[in-house]
Amino acid sequence: MSEWKETTLGELVTFQRGHDLPKTEFNDGEYPILGSNGIIGYHNEYTTEGAGITIGRSGNIGNPFYTESNFWAHNTTLYVKEFHNSFPKFVFYFLKTIDFQSFNSGSAVPSLNRNYIHPFPVFVPEDIEEQKQIADVLSCLDAKIENLRRQNETLEQIAQTLFKHWFIDFEFPNADGKPYKSSGGAMVASELGDIPEGWKFSKIGDEVETVGGGTPSTTEPSYWENGDILWYSPTDLTKAKTLFSIDSEKKITKLGLQKSKESCTNQGFITIIPNTKFSVYFLYGWLLTKIGVIKQLASGSTFPEISKTNFRSLDFLIPASNILEKYEQLIKPTYKKI
Repeated sequence: MSEWKETTLGELVTFQRGHDLPKTEFNDGEYPILGSNGIIGYHNEYTTEGAGITIGRSGNIGNPFYTESNFWAHNTTLYVKEFHNSFPKFVFYFLKTIDFQSFNSGSAVPSLNRNYIHPFPVFVPEDIEEQKQIADVLSCLDAKIENLRRQNETLEQIAQTLFKHWFIDFEFPNADGKPYKSSGGAMVASELGDIPEGWKFSKIGDEVETVGGGTPSTTEPSYWENGDILWYSPTDLTKAKTLFSIDSEKKITKLGLQKSKESCTNQGFITIIPNTKFSVYFLYGWLLTKIGVIKQLASGSTFPEISKTNFRSLDFLIPASNILEKYEQLIKPTYKKI
């Protein structure tokens, strides 16, 4: 292992402000246009040769993005103009460890000034070969993570397809293992169309507990300090990269939870609580089929939201108990793998 050196970010790399390019002037070419949130379009010209790095300069500041190809560095970014004895992919991973929010020089719109970040002290390997070895290891891990993410997407699509096949198309297996509806399974009329015999319609609020959330005072330390209970806000959903969440940005104490409401969330949520009859897997599948209806029922000037009353009145089809049991046995391994 080589020596590590203390230097500055500006001695590691030189940042330069990106170049103006109005959206009306985007020409659909082969070169990605990198903005503060990553690729925002493509162009037939480039400003910078790859491999290259940008970080958000305006709006979403400090978000690093790496590309192997030539690219157009948009004026909402800072891009690395020059790598000073530094390996680009290592620099990319290193930049992800820096909290650039603390360098915010904007007022209404967050912004990042290269002159503020160049003097920032850093501690890095002096040998570029060691930088490359570190980057290679992290790249392998990223590739593995991306592969698993795609695998999870496939598994979730399979789960959604199965739910629709059984509970929307009514093609669950009959006693002979054949698709129920297309094999002549008995159907009965309901207020919402024909459904399998023995099934019935209800409302989600009559079948499972649905609760809201709340935010206890953020100025009371005993509600938050050293909290170890996961407590969710909509920000956690936007950051989530998997179907199941195992962490939250904020943690709450038991006392704070008592001062919240019925669930470990803020007031931006409606929480459905599974029970012995309807599992989390079945309820999740049902919820996905109702997204369109929920959006239609949503209202609000700042952002759309659905009231708990309207949510609880959503139609809920109750399958025969033996079908629910078969579905649970079949689908549980898929979600466990996710």
